[in-house]
Amino acid sequence: MGTVSTSGLRKAFGDVQALDGVTLEIPDGSFFVVLGPSGAGKTTTLRAIAGLERLDAGTVHLDGRDATHDTPAARDLAMVFQSYALYPRRTAYENIASPLRARRMPSDEIATAVERVAGLLHIERLLKRRPAQMSGGEMQRVALARALVRRPRAFLMDEPLTNLDLKLRVEMRTELTRIHRSLGGTFVYVTNDQVEALSMADQIAVLRDGQVQQVGTPSEVYQRPANQWVAGFVGSPRISLLSCKASGDRLVGSEGWSLPRPRWSTAEDGRPLLLGLRAEDLSLEQRGAAQLPGEIYGLEPLGDRTLVDVKVGSEMLKVKARATIGGTLGEKLQVTVDLDRAHLFDADTGLAVPRTREMS
Repeated sequence: MGTVSTSGLRKAFGDVQALDGVTLEIPDGSFFVVLGPSGAGKTTTLRAIAGLERLDAGTVHLDGRDATHDTPAARDLAMVFQSYALYPRRTAYENIASPLRARRMPSDEIATAVERVAGLLHIERLLKRRPAQMSGGEMQRVALARALVRRPRAFLMDEPLTNLDLKLRVEMRTELTRIHRSLGGTFVYVTNDQVEALSMADQIAVLRDGQVQQVGTPSEVYQRPANQWVAGFVGSPRISLLSCKASGDRLVGSEGWSLPRPRWSTAEDGRPLLLGLRAEDLSLEQRGAAQLPGEIYGLEPLGDRTLVDVKVGSEMLKVKARATIGGTLGEKLQVTVDLDRAHLFDADTGLAVPRTREMS
């Protein structure tokens, strides 16, 4: 078992409220990612689960048992830090073996366990090296191996890939998902990188200012954001937001444009709204009745595609277009909108407007 449950976690550092009622339900065997910007409370949440932070309020339950006042050792959780935290004078083998030696495991069993996890991470050749003889990626694999060598209740990972270059980060994302499938354990992973979250997680909890904004699968968080802030934080390029109001069977923009009202919309007439449009749900190919007039403001060739900035009055849209797209700055054009995939948010509260039904 490896279920983790937090309820109403609160923690302040002076005048800063780091955690403001964080409640999470982390299922056994899941790859659960806590995602948010710097200062959102991600690391404090992880430290609270690990027992490394004294809470002002709230509880932590592990496998259904209240562990709020347990010591870190009693919680039986393995933690991987951003800084690797390896013993510099010990070899990789000795670093990996250290938690087993602390438990006084027999030497032959330690050797078997270290060899097993070294094979899992493909670091057999590193076992005799010290940290100074390793690259950043190699040190991170050793740090992971030290956590994985035993079978704790859950693995807690605090931005473990932040110090790696892009190529290694991509490789390690693949490795971590493979390891998770192999072990079947519970992973609680903290990151500010939405690509890591969307590509690895079974479930994502999005944090902002110490509060949970949304919990869901990667597709739920991306396709059905709970509010305007989540929609803007998750997704690259950022979602475009246009001011508008519902009026009968139309959406009328503050910049004078008009679109058919989405058939799923429940917004009442006259209500100030924000129309959220992702770049992949827009097209420069003219088809259908849902089109916005604009002009080309910028072109960003990316090899396989081109990102086009389209100015609609004083507002901006980002459109994913073909790599071979033509056009010149200032050129007038029409942007086709897939309204079934669009989003509407209340302009005052930022909350997503409910849908009458889910669209396929």
